[in-house]
Amino acid sequence: MGPFLYVTDLHGDRRKYERTLSLAVETGAWLVLNGGDMFPHGRMQEDQGEFLREFLDPHFARYQEAGIRYFGFPANDDLRVHDPLFDEICSRYPLVENIAGRKVAAGPYEFLGFNLVTDFPFRLKDRARMDDGAFAFPAQFGTGVLSRPGGWEEIPDWKAYARTLPTIEEELAALPPPGDPSRAVYVIHGPPAGLELDVVRGGQRVGSPATARFIRTVRPRLTLHGHIHESPDESGVWMGRLGETVCIQPGQSASGLSVVVGELEEMRFDRRILPVGCNG
Repeated sequence: MGPFLYVTDLHGDRRKYERTLSLAVETGAWLVLNGGDMFPHGRMQEDQGEFLREFLDPHFARYQEAGIRYFGFPANDDLRVHDPLFDEICSRYPLVENIAGRKVAAGPYEFLGFNLVTDFPFRLKDRARMDDGAFAFPAQFGTGVLSRPGGWEEIPDWKAYARTLPTIEEELAALPPPGDPSRAVYVIHGPPAGLELDVVRGGQRVGSPATARFIRTVRPRLTLHGHIHESPDESGVWMGRLGETVCIQPGQSASGLSVVVGELEEMRFDRRILPVGCNG
């Protein structure tokens, strides 16, 4: 089938999107997987909608024209209020899929996406959850907020609100099961605990024990993660194993594009950091 590319945490950097597309063409990739946090920061309500309409829509059209499949999803820094627009744009292109909470077959493989994350200190809580029933909340940077059309809903008691939501453990269990786990690829934005794929600046490990347990139980062929940009630099680790499953977290570089070029049949993976051009 040829190689695939995996990128994550591009945060609306158009140069990195363009470099990913050019690399896909250069390598003859049949598929690009995007692990989430796709949209820009800044004025999130306005800038993310503009990015979707003005950049991502025509960008996906170029993948369609090139005959390259593109699977991805919005993650914790991508406002939930824009999910309908993202779905609408994806639906215009047969080769583009929003795989959040979904299972998509492609060739002999099934791709499953999960874009919720274990709760963190930051205020935006659109996709944050308790990891499991015994979860201890981290110290918070302020009251929680959720995105709503035209503005924000403040959640003064985030911990109480979060306890009313399904946990990461429960949400993972609710995903559609793969037909053959040995042919299943999971794209899970948050990294699992225990593999050094989850190390933030200062050395703290913030990965999800529930995700690690899920991977050990299901035993898919491959899992792909992101969320902690700096982890490979902090730990020196971007790939590990949980049982039979290979787990990859390439991070995202401030100095270039972090991308993994992979082969699913041979299970060969190469992490690269590539220079990107200037915005313009």
